[in-house]
Amino acid sequence: MTGISAVIITRNEAQNIARCLISLNMLVDEVIVVDAESTDDTQRIATDHGARVVIRKWTDYSDQKNFANAQATRPYILSMDADEAISTALRTSLMARIEQGLSGAYRVNRLTNYCGSWVHHGGWYPDAKVRLFPKEAARWEGEHVHEELRLADGIPVHQLHGDLLHYSYPTLRSHEERIERYSDLHARKMFAAGKRAGALKRLLSPVVKFFQGYVLRLGFIDGTAGWNIARLSARAVRLKYEKLDRLRRAANA
Repeated sequence: MTGISAVIITRNEAQNIARCLISLNMLVDEVIVVDAESTDDTQRIATDHGARVVIRKWTDYSDQKNFANAQATRPYILSMDADEAISTALRTSLMARIEQGLSGAYRVNRLTNYCGSWVHHGGWYPDAKVRLFPKEAARWEGEHVHEELRLADGIPVHQLHGDLLHYSYPTLRSHEERIERYSDLHARKMFAAGKRAGALKRLLSPVVKFFQGYVLRLGFIDGTAGWNIARLSARAVRLKYEKLDRLRRAANA
């Protein structure tokens, strides 16, 4: 018994969920998958790999994750995304901590696989995340996108060795599709907050984003992957502000 519940929220993750669940074998006491009405084989695959699947209509990231955490029966939660997997080095580090006795929360470095290449630059690594934490001392906050884990006051955070492997973008098309979806979410969030995007900001922000990632953060070292990440990240910024501007013009029409 490790005292850990792995918690995953899903929707149409049939291409990823098996890899994630296999990496959790013998590391946690239970796996909770809260699935947002997938139309592919996500639910069947998760069940076949021993997960307890709860079906729930999608709300937003924070609410879905908080609901999923509430289903856990163990004192510690290991929060995973379906497109992530525990590396061998991270497994070793986790097992050592479990043997010592868990205390506080634990941060991990996340290493992203982009179209078959591991990305170490451009601001994408180490991408540290707190993913192991006491169930009763943490809560996800934030609406629309980029939920944030809030820990209770006084909870120490320890760094684990080894990487959480992130198979986020198998193809350029998958990155482009996510940009379209997330730029909508970002634009709506900014619009709700009363933010504006003038012509100069819409023009310069993508250029700055590209320069930061590709040059200042050494994205060029990652070769083709670094180039594509930088240019598509710039595109994401451009779309976000263009969509915000359209929302404001529509509201004032």
